[in-house]
Amino acid sequence: MSAEVRLSVSHTTTYRYSTPVETALHLATVRPLDRPWQRVVTHHVSIDPAPSYESARIDAFGNEVRYFSFDAPHESLLVTSETTVVLTPRWGALDASATPTWEDVAAQLRFRAGGPYRPESEFVFASPNIELAPELRAYALPSFAPGVPIIAGAIDLMHRIHAGFTYEPQATAFDTPALRAFRLRQGVCQDFAQVMIGCLRSLGLASRYVSGYLRTLPPAGAPRLIGADASHAWVSVFCPDTGWVDLDPTNDVLADLDHVTLAVGRDYSDVSLLRGIILGGGAHTVDVAVHVTAQ
Repeated sequence: MSAEVRLSVSHTTTYRYSTPVETALHLATVRPLDRPWQRVVTHHVSIDPAPSYESARIDAFGNEVRYFSFDAPHESLLVTSETTVVLTPRWGALDASATPTWEDVAAQLRFRAGGPYRPESEFVFASPNIELAPELRAYALPSFAPGVPIIAGAIDLMHRIHAGFTYEPQATAFDTPALRAFRLRQGVCQDFAQVMIGCLRSLGLASRYVSGYLRTLPPAGAPRLIGADASHAWVSVFCPDTGWVDLDPTNDVLADLDHVTLAVGRDYSDVSLLRGIILGGGAHTVDVAVHVTAQ
């Protein structure tokens, strides 16, 4: 088993407006999550110009969301997040073939009057970007024959999406629904993740969207992962006893020591890094720079 790793994450987003923004309200999800296998050592956010108001809260999914607003004109916005995390290996004891059958897991997540509430069941349903389409279920079923262990099936589905879809940044946009990306068989990490989530949910399985980062330069001898130098996305599927298991269909790997978890939600619409409402601004350009390096 590999030793823990310490990673430094730098994420800078710059907006430039063609005319001044008179007033603005923004939400940012930029602080990585603390988890048993991911410890946030340091975290700092700087915003230029300085906001008129700023606060933070924890959202319904456990993510820290930062709110800030401006009541003075400005022609640009620079948000910089600097974080250091320590990651611990997660999957040394995972035996995918020994996990419960997918039918048993789906049965546990179905609503029964008077039955116990399973919070994971919140991630079985459709969400703004992901509908439960019959064609997603049909695509998923070859990986989930009767009696297949849930994680073995999910890993097989990940392999198939990785092999059958083309990574093409120009094919989709930030708001492309999962079903459109599925029909195109093209897209970026966000699309790969949302398609896989739609497939899993179509079978009654709990699956959530994970946003985060990839290590920019891999360890010696390892391939450079697709999606480095930008924010990344992958899938988390729920398995009783094991918990949430993170799979990266863009790179066909379990998310581990190269993946920094930022936030979780139903789909991209819950965890977009920076969003807001502005008055004025005209046309705008945005530049994003991400660097994740080992310390």
